[in-house]
Amino acid sequence: MSIINMPRGTQDILPSESKKWQYIENELRKISSNFCYEEIRTPMFESTELFARGVGDTTDIVQKEMYTFLDKSDRSLTLRPEGTAGAVRSYIENKLFADVIKPQKLFYIGPMFRYERKQKGRYRQFVQYGVEVIGEESPKIDAEVISLAYNIYKNFGIKNIKVSINSLGNPEERKSYNEALIKHFEPRINEFCKDCQTRLYKNPMRILDCKIDANHELIKTAPKLLDFLGEESLAYFNKVLQYLDELEVKYEVDSNLVRGLDYYTHTAFEIMIDNPEVELKTLCGGGRYNGLVELLGGPVGEKGIGFALSIERLLLALESENISLPIDNNIDVFVVSMGDEANDFAMKLTNDLRLANFKVQNDYFDKKMKAQIKLADRYNAKYTIIIGETELLEQEVAIKNMANYEQEKVQIKNIKNYLENKLRGE
Repeated sequence: MSIINMPRGTQDILPSESKKWQYIENELRKISSNFCYEEIRTPMFESTELFARGVGDTTDIVQKEMYTFLDKSDRSLTLRPEGTAGAVRSYIENKLFADVIKPQKLFYIGPMFRYERKQKGRYRQFVQYGVEVIGEESPKIDAEVISLAYNIYKNFGIKNIKVSINSLGNPEERKSYNEALIKHFEPRINEFCKDCQTRLYKNPMRILDCKIDANHELIKTAPKLLDFLGEESLAYFNKVLQYLDELEVKYEVDSNLVRGLDYYTHTAFEIMIDNPEVELKTLCGGGRYNGLVELLGGPVGEKGIGFALSIERLLLALESENISLPIDNNIDVFVVSMGDEANDFAMKLTNDLRLANFKVQNDYFDKKMKAQIKLADRYNAKYTIIIGETELLEQEVAIKNMANYEQEKVQIKNIKNYLENKLRGE
């Protein structure tokens, strides 16, 4: 029989790699807690309408990339392609807007699904960490969210990064800008790709985000959105930039940055690798979405901002700067036993030590002592406990420090205290 391979665009994360993922996820939870964000967990599939309405039916995600299916009751469901729409849906459905603490500061970590062409750092099932701040609007909130994203990468030791930032204005300003873009591109739209031709009247700002036609002269000479912003929007944007300066966040204003989702207003940003030798540039993206809560049936006037980052791309960024994570591949103790009674006792001792919060392994196959010591080395054990029939009779064991091979006799009743002092008190 032929083997069954994993689906295209997915990956197996083996134990040697999953330790990196665990470390990263734990660090993300720590920094989220420091910034007073709380975890939200939403379903991995939602009503298709949620993404069509929330993400935007003119986006590539909705038109080309979603995994959509009918359930047994002929309801159209979709594996989540991003996290914001689900978080906002939960915010509305569970009436978090009625909470006395506003805004609600949320984060999530979980798999997302997009039917994309596989390439380095991009999978059809990928893991996102994201934050959403829902309920209020302030330049301070925008700057905090960008600072959180920026400092996540700094926390992992990544130095060559920068923030690209733009303001998308309010809906009226965007409408005027879209009209100017249509006028600009319309005479020569046939020179652009089919996607851009489709976008011209539906969402002309997306033409600026096109990877195929990025070097076309009309994109370089296109009107700038910042020129269409009113006094209030400009003042808001400048205040965000002022706070970023005060927070020492390195940024540059990119007037062509529009982001790929329909729900963004005002602040939009991406975090980029600032290294010409790295092919994959964008690590993280986000922005403000002031109309999304209302669009999904929530209270009028509820506003939000968020971002999401791919853990796969974070790992690539670490690789690009040759950063090794401080992963502890050691175990605390390996229990070596000789003889039937000692083997039986080793099984119980191993379990007792595990329940006392030590990382412990023992031999399952009654190997000779030399082979068990080799196995302890393979596990990178810090200590070995050696038990034989004599040790059981005398109610004491030999405990060996595997770093210097010094060995001490310890009474069985004192094993836990001895290890506690050695491993936790050093």
